[in-house]
Amino acid sequence: MNLMVIGGGGREHAIIKKLRENPTVETIYALPGNGGMAQDAECVNIGAKDIPAIVEFAKTHPVDFAVVAPDDPLVLGCVDELQKVGIPCFGPEAKAAIIEGSKAPRI
Repeated sequence: MNLMVIGGGGREHAIIKKLRENPTVETIYALPGNGGMAQDAECVNIGAKDIPAIVEFAKTHPVDFAVVAPDDPLVLGCVDELQKVGIPCFGPEAKAAIIEGSKAPRI
């Protein structure tokens, strides 16, 4: 199985470490990833908010499943767009992610 993890922070690094333990995982692409992830994933220089480039990458590479962790790409509809091209995802669709992405205090 080939996976794609969107993001480059500590949360995504921990996710990649855990996913790497699964013996069925062949390749993990980290977009954009970071230097610390490079031993466990293939880092791809595509920003987490560049949804069109993420979708294009997924269409042209063997991606079986995607994990979208950061708030920004979730709110921007990354999961929605990946699902449109047939890539199953872990993460909420944009309409649900708005709750997580909104940091404005409510009074």
